[in-house]
Amino acid sequence: MNRTASAFLLIAALAGLMMALGFGLQMKGYAVGQLGNGRLASLASSAAFMPLAAIYALTAALVMILPLRAAGFIHSHGSTPVHSTALVLLATIFGVQGARFGFGSSNALEGLLDWQFAFAVGIIAAHLAVEKLRRNALLRSLAFVGFTAAMLACLYWTFRL
Repeated sequence: MNRTASAFLLIAALAGLMMALGFGLQMKGYAVGQLGNGRLASLASSAAFMPLAAIYALTAALVMILPLRAAGFIHSHGSTPVHSTALVLLATIFGVQGARFGFGSSNALEGLLDWQFAFAVGIIAAHLAVEKLRRNALLRSLAFVGFTAAMLACLYWTFRL
């Protein structure tokens, strides 16, 4: 958990600093500042987390059902990279919006209220809990069913509000 939080904070700070550099370049009249900020802003959207959550749910379901050696392989080569990707994208979004807020865009924090960020938070929380879920046979079975249902929901349900 400590490693996840420190990675999130570092990436958010770096993304915020890069966005601040872009704003500084824009204030001086350099067009590359706007180009760089545009690239940072378009890097990730909240809609990107739904398919990532489906991929993570599939790998977590496989970790729950496979034998130990195969589960370890899936966890280290499937679950962990998807978790890291979600963490980096979420931290980048928070850093970019924080820099926008710092440079006077008062509605920048409203972008963080998108409900689809729940998928990223779900990926991070599930990754932190997978090891504990695998220890108990009953929890492992329930987690397999839950992760399979989550995968199918992320892939085939529209989530229209």
